[in-house]
Amino acid sequence: MLAPMKIVALGLLCFAGTAPAQIEVLPVQGNIYMVSGAGANITLQLGEQGVLVVDTGDAAKSDAVIAEIRKLSKKPLRYVINTSVHTDHTGGNEAFSREGGTSTVVNIVNTPGASVSNDIQILGNEAVLDRMSASVNGKPARPSLAWPTDTFFDDPKELYFNGESLQILHQPSAITDGDSLVYFRRSDVVSTGDIFMTTGYPPIDLENGGGIQGVLDGLNHILDLTIPAHHEEGGTMVIPGHGRICDEADVIEYRDMMTIIRDRIWASMQKGMTVEQIKASRPTMDYDGLYDVSRADADKLVETVYKSLAGKK
Repeated sequence: MLAPMKIVALGLLCFAGTAPAQIEVLPVQGNIYMVSGAGANITLQLGEQGVLVVDTGDAAKSDAVIAEIRKLSKKPLRYVINTSVHTDHTGGNEAFSREGGTSTVVNIVNTPGASVSNDIQILGNEAVLDRMSASVNGKPARPSLAWPTDTFFDDPKELYFNGESLQILHQPSAITDGDSLVYFRRSDVVSTGDIFMTTGYPPIDLENGGGIQGVLDGLNHILDLTIPAHHEEGGTMVIPGHGRICDEADVIEYRDMMTIIRDRIWASMQKGMTVEQIKASRPTMDYDGLYDVSRADADKLVETVYKSLAGKK
C-alpha cells in the first residue's frame, strides 16, 4: 500500500508544479497596485476619475485581469500606457479597448450628469504604434484596437489623473526602440517595463531597435527617479516588468550586474575573441544561479550583447 501512496503524492506534486499562474493583485503604495500572473506585470492606478493601467499582459489573461480590476473599482477604464511593443505587455490592449470603449467601440453611459459615452486612450511611444501597425516579413499588423491612440516622441508625455501627476519617459534603444518608464509622482512609484526585472536578464530585442547601452541608460534613469528611505530601503517603489515589487537597492544591484556583464564581454571582444569563445568563457556564470537562468538563456544574452556592442568604439 505504501508504494501507490507515494505515486499518488508524486503525481500531485507534479500537477501543482505545472499549474497555471494565478492572477494576484498587490498594493504598492499610494493608489498604485501591481497585478502579477498575467504575463508582464500590470500597474494599476485607481481613483475617482477612473482606472489607469500600465501594460495589459497576455491576451489570454485579459478577461481575468479585467475581472480583478472590477473587484477593486467600478469606475471606467480611462487610460492604458504601453511600456513596450512586446505582446506580453500589449496583448490585452484589444480587450481593454472593448471594455473601456474607443472611437469605434463606444460604451454608452446612462448615469445622470455623466458624459454620453466613455472611451479609453492607449498611450505609447511613436515607435510602438509604428511597429504594431506595420506588416513585417509576412507577419500581419496587429488589429487596430490594439494600437496606441495617442503617441509621443522623445519629450516626456505628461498626464494628470486621479489627483496625481504622471510622467511617461521614453527610453530609446533599450529593450526596443519604443520603451517607456512611467513615474507616478504623488504615489512615488516607477513602473519600468522590461528594462528592469527580477526574474532574469533583460530580453533585449535587437530587431526592434534594442541595445545593451540603452538598457543601462534606462536603469540609470530609474535610479535618477528613485529615492530610498531609511538604510537604503523603501522610499520610491519600483514595479518591474516581471517579478516582485522592488526599491532602489534592487535596481542598483541589477544595474551593476548588467554593467559587469557588458564590460566582460567588451573586454573579451577587445582581445579578438569570437562570440562562441566568449560564450564558452561564461561571463554571466556567477549571476546565472541568482536568476535560475539556463545555459541557453545565458548564451543568448551573451550573443545579444556581443551583437549590440559590435561596431561600437
